[in-house]
Amino acid sequence: MIQDDARLQALIADIRHFVRHRWHPLEAQIERDDEIPLSVVQELRDKGYFGWSIPQAYGGLGLSTEELVLCAFELSQASVALRARVGTNTGIGSEALVADGTEAQKQRWLPRMARGELTACLALTEPEAGSEASNIQTTARREGDHYVLNGTKRFITNAPLADVFTVIARTQEGSTGSEGLTAFFVERSQGLSTGQPYRKMGQAGSPVSDVHFRDCRVPADQIIGEREGQGFRTVMKVLNKQRLHLAALCTGPAMRMLDLALEHVVRRRQFGQPVANFQLVQALLADSRTEIFAARSMVLEAARARDRGEDVALTASMCKYFASEMCGRVADRAVQMFGGAGYVADFSPIERYFRDVRLFRLYEGTSQIHQLNIAKRMLQEGA
Repeated sequence: MIQDDARLQALIADIRHFVRHRWHPLEAQIERDDEIPLSVVQELRDKGYFGWSIPQAYGGLGLSTEELVLCAFELSQASVALRARVGTNTGIGSEALVADGTEAQKQRWLPRMARGELTACLALTEPEAGSEASNIQTTARREGDHYVLNGTKRFITNAPLADVFTVIARTQEGSTGSEGLTAFFVERSQGLSTGQPYRKMGQAGSPVSDVHFRDCRVPADQIIGEREGQGFRTVMKVLNKQRLHLAALCTGPAMRMLDLALEHVVRRRQFGQPVANFQLVQALLADSRTEIFAARSMVLEAARARDRGEDVALTASMCKYFASEMCGRVADRAVQMFGGAGYVADFSPIERYFRDVRLFRLYEGTSQIHQLNIAKRMLQEGA
C-alpha cells in the first residue's frame, strides 16, 4: 500500500544518497571505533529516520508496511550498524505501543521516539528463553500501584544506549508457557541496569548487552494497554511485523554485496581477461541475483498482504527464513568471487559484511525455529 508515491520516492532517494555518500565512507571507522559518531546520529534524527513506522499523529512518518520494507531495502545496503541504530525505534522498540498501547501511553512516548530523543528496544530474550520465547522467567510482582520486576534479559540490541524498554515479564505466579505474561514499557531511570556491551563476531557499532532487573519498580499504568496477561499476544504482533521488516533488512546487504562483487569481477583480470568472463563466476552472479529477486518479491507480497489486513504470521516466518538464509549464501559467494581480497579486510568490505550478516539466521527466530513454525502451520491447515 503506497499512501503517497511522491513522498515515498523522495524518501527513498534521500536514503540512497545518505547511504552511498555519507555512510559508506564511514564504515571502516565505525568498525574500528565500534561506535557511530554522534553527528551522524543527529543527522538520522533530523531526517526523521527514527519515526518511519510511528503514526503521523505522534510525529512519525506513518509508513505502511510496504513503504517500510521498500525503505528498508535501501537503508540496509550498508553495514548493519546503520539500520540497527534506528531500527529498534522503527520496529520492535515502538511497535508494541503502536499496536496495543493506550492513547495516553502513545502520547507520552511515541513523539519523543519518532524524533530520536529516546532510543527504544525490546527486552524479550532471556538466558533460558531464546527460541522458545514463552519460557520467560523474569517476574513482575504487584505491590500497590507498582510492579516489582526481577530477572535478566539477554542479547538485547541497543540495550547499552536505550532509554526505554518494552519488557515481557511473568505476572501470574505459577503460570507457564504463553499464559500469565505481561508487556511493560520501562524507562531506564526506573531502576533497571544494562551490562557491558558484548564482544561480537560482527555488527560493530551496534551495541548489545544483558538487561538486569533487581527490584525494579514500575508503575502499573506502564503495562502496555493497561491489560495484564496480554504480553505474549502483544509481542507476537510485534514479531509478525518485525519479521517482514527484518527480511527486507536481510535483502539489502545481499544487494550491496552483489554490487561490490559484480564491480570486482568486471575489473579484476586473470589469464588476460576479466574474471567476469568465466562461466563459473557467472553462475555465482546469476544465482545471487535470482535469490535476491525472490526474497524481495516475497517480502513485498507479504507486506502488501499485511496492509490489506490479512494474517501474515506464516508468510512473515517464510520471508524471514528465506531472506536470512539467502543473504548468507550471497555473502559466501561474494567472498568466493573476491577470492583472497574477500577474506582480507585490507582489500574490501566483504569480509566485514560476511561477519555482519551471519547473525541474521539467529535472531528473531533461528532458521530452524522458522522451519518448525512453517511446517506446524502447514499441518494445521492440512488438518
